[in-house]
Amino acid sequence: MSKLKPNSRMYSNHRQKKRKQRIILGILIPLFTVILIGAMYAARLFATIENEIDASFVEIDRPEPVEEVNPIDQPVSFLFMGIDNDDVRGLQSTRADSIIYATLNPLTHEMNMLSIPRDTYVPIMRNGTVVRWDRINAAYAIGEESVMVQTIEEWLDVPVHYYATFNFNAFLDIIDELGGIEMEVPVTITEMNSSDQSGAIRLEKGYQTLNGEEALALARTRKIDDDVARGHRQQLIIEAIIQKALEFQSVSRYTSIAETVGSNMRTNMRMRDMTAIAQTGLNQAFTVESHVFEWSSFIERDMDLVRIQPQSFTAIQSALQDSLTRTEKDDQSSLSEDRTETQTSSSNEEATGSADSSD
Repeated sequence: MSKLKPNSRMYSNHRQKKRKQRIILGILIPLFTVILIGAMYAARLFATIENEIDASFVEIDRPEPVEEVNPIDQPVSFLFMGIDNDDVRGLQSTRADSIIYATLNPLTHEMNMLSIPRDTYVPIMRNGTVVRWDRINAAYAIGEESVMVQTIEEWLDVPVHYYATFNFNAFLDIIDELGGIEMEVPVTITEMNSSDQSGAIRLEKGYQTLNGEEALALARTRKIDDDVARGHRQQLIIEAIIQKALEFQSVSRYTSIAETVGSNMRTNMRMRDMTAIAQTGLNQAFTVESHVFEWSSFIERDMDLVRIQPQSFTAIQSALQDSLTRTEKDDQSSLSEDRTETQTSSSNEEATGSADSSD
């Protein structure tokens, strides 16, 4: 990966941009935060949300239980999955179309987020045994959340404290409940709709309001770029959902949104967990570090697959592991030292090289 020199203007601008980014807790978790804030002012709404969230609770089987954490004062990790199947589509096997691993550290007020290409070639794990080597999204078809969580934990050597799986019906309905979202469409595209009708959705290039079907078409199209750009596009759509949800006129729709989310989600988070997660973001803004693997494509068994470059994998794995153990004191002292050395002497690049950005 290319590195930014710590004494360069580019590095300074890069760091400032990072600190201005909004926290994105995966696929739809930011919306939960918004709803929870609104719930503080409406006991009836809170009760509705609590019922819906509790109804979506599903624990998973693990060879060994993950260590319990308190999100208010301990780093936590999340695995977010978006699946593109329902009773209408009736696909014989369901695979995870979107996979995001994220860590949240309330001590350093940092979040690390990694979008994992769904065609990444990994060992699929079940109960400590390799089932087979396959695309990572196949883990969901083999054993749903249980196998997907075990596969991610073994591959990245990180814990998964919480998971949340969303059906794309939630994606469609929430956007429609909000009255659409405003997005920049990069090029004119024709795409299938959620019922797989070819050419049903046509989007013209330019800034416009998209309904649920149109936003889903933009989120999942593979006609205009690669998986990396597609992941970034999906994050922009998530941000647009957050922005619309924060508008005052959206408050009246929170009850129906909560019902939509609850009926199209499975998670091992209770309401108390989500409340604790929301509290971590109410006191101070978080910085976001978004990680992208360097990868190459190859073909095996007539499948188009993704191979992660070893150096990229090691660097990002270390960043994720570090984010789950770092304390505010260590982080702040290290950051302060790096800034001081950068400002006082341009000849100390080697001494401050640890401040280079590797993402």
